[in-house]
Amino acid sequence: MATRRAHILGTGRELPARVVTNADIAARVATTDEWIRKQLGIVERRFADDDVQTSDLAAAAARRALVAARTAPAELQAIVVALGNGDVASPATACYVQEKLGAFGAVAFDIRAACAGFSVGLDLAKDMVESGAKERVLVIGADIASRTKIDWRDRTTPAIFADGAGAAVVGPSPHPERGFLSARLGSDGRGKDVVVMKGGGSLSPFTAETLEQGEQFVQMDGKGVWEWATRELPAVIRAALAAAGLRTSDVALLVTHQASLRLLQAVMAELGLGADRVHTTIERYGNTLSASLPITLDEAVERGRVKPGDVVVLAAIGAGMTWGAHVLRW
Repeated sequence: MATRRAHILGTGRELPARVVTNADIAARVATTDEWIRKQLGIVERRFADDDVQTSDLAAAAARRALVAARTAPAELQAIVVALGNGDVASPATACYVQEKLGAFGAVAFDIRAACAGFSVGLDLAKDMVESGAKERVLVIGADIASRTKIDWRDRTTPAIFADGAGAAVVGPSPHPERGFLSARLGSDGRGKDVVVMKGGGSLSPFTAETLEQGEQFVQMDGKGVWEWATRELPAVIRAALAAAGLRTSDVALLVTHQASLRLLQAVMAELGLGADRVHTTIERYGNTLSASLPITLDEAVERGRVKPGDVVVLAAIGAGMTWGAHVLRW
């Protein structure tokens, strides 16, 4: 009996309307447009208005993905939302998204794997579909970092992080030769302190002191991120390609988490991939955490950079440290 292959049936994205330039960031913290462009490759990003919630962005991206997948909300059997901070600490923001979509036949839950969250969610969806347990799974990466992760006393994180949501509908591939070819995921808890938000957990409950110290915001070791990402991302991409019987020369397009342009360029150089085979959005949208991979994929699809039959690699790395790569024949 032929193995059932899962595929991404449709994608969607949602970016807030408010554009925040490097000059806007420099007006609030000790940085410059020149430094941000040189170190991060970011020109502008989007911040959500105060009355917009994570689930609003997630639901808007999901609606577009559902239309592209020709799937009604009632057909969904699972909703997986990858995020850092949702609308509330509990219950799952996925339940808020479910209500906004009217997808009441689906189980809805959040996962937390930082910037690699969409990759982990995608792998769950792939396995659900290929096992026959589910027919349609919605995977969303969403975050409003501007209100939940940025410490404006820090000169770095306000320039990096931004808001947005991206989504994908996963279901059985209509073509046996197309869809997911392989996947590789990994984690190493020895990197748990490279990118961390300590406040609010059992280790560091919210108190006046922890709030004053900014433990509710992201604390990041930039050098550590570079070392982990430039080592593990190329390795996991190569491992996923090898599992599919492919090489980097077979890749039509690489889509990764948008951490920084310099980091992406280092990964591209290590893999021998030119700009013609990599799609980036960090210049215009910044680092939208778990949302950046699906946002970038959706834009690549919309712009015709992904064509039927192309070998596409999706990859991400995030806090934990956690990473993953998926190889698809589109």
